[in-house]
Amino acid sequence: MREERVLAEVQDEFGSIRVLEVGDYRFLEFGEAIEQSCVFTRDPSWLEYDYTRAMLLGALCHDAPETALFLGLGAGNLTQACLSLLPLEDVEAIELRPDVPRLAMEYLGLQDDPRLTIRIGDALELLPSAETADLIFVDLYTDTGPGVGHLAWKFLENCQLRLNPGGWLIINQWATDEGKPLGAALLRGLYHRHYWECPVKEGNVILMVPADLEQTLDRERLAAKAEALAPRLGYSLMPLLEAIRGAS
Repeated sequence: MREERVLAEVQDEFGSIRVLEVGDYRFLEFGEAIEQSCVFTRDPSWLEYDYTRAMLLGALCHDAPETALFLGLGAGNLTQACLSLLPLEDVEAIELRPDVPRLAMEYLGLQDDPRLTIRIGDALELLPSAETADLIFVDLYTDTGPGVGHLAWKFLENCQLRLNPGGWLIINQWATDEGKPLGAALLRGLYHRHYWECPVKEGNVILMVPADLEQTLDRERLAAKAEALAPRLGYSLMPLLEAIRGAS
């Protein structure tokens, strides 16, 4: 078993943040060893976990996204992958804890990309001042689980409203013991059952929510895009595509 090294540890008003290294991997942890992100140091845009791969798959629902908004940055792993793989021109990330982006850049391979702007603060408060976007990612987790935004009707409604026409909202939602997304009844009502779910082995469910009821998820087109991207990724998104289901 490889030795675990602590590279950095800080305390803020929300608790502790640590960066650990084990072999070629580095981990961002909150609180009592609650892993938030995993980065392969040889390629920081490599997505190690299925939930991040499923969120990238959700991003492929948009034909040519130019703008993206990340609510919750973490190690910046997904942000880095999207900047690398998608035709994005302007990306904004909102992160609650000021030490997180600093540690991500210092230890976790997040590039200081001119297309990327990071704002510090509560996503629920800063969302109204964010630019509209083609893609919006919601991934607001603490050391105790999903943040309040994951069950806040008005916030989740406003996320969809901040999408540009043809845009997609991608939510990393906690899963219940039955395998349904947390707040399934709320989500069905809010989004009129017009969204898709991708359950992943980490125990989460990724939601893919279009900007309006006219948009649909085109599986054939998504499969073609996933297959074309596979050589660059070094892995296939097809098993995740096959797992996509309608709203539960």
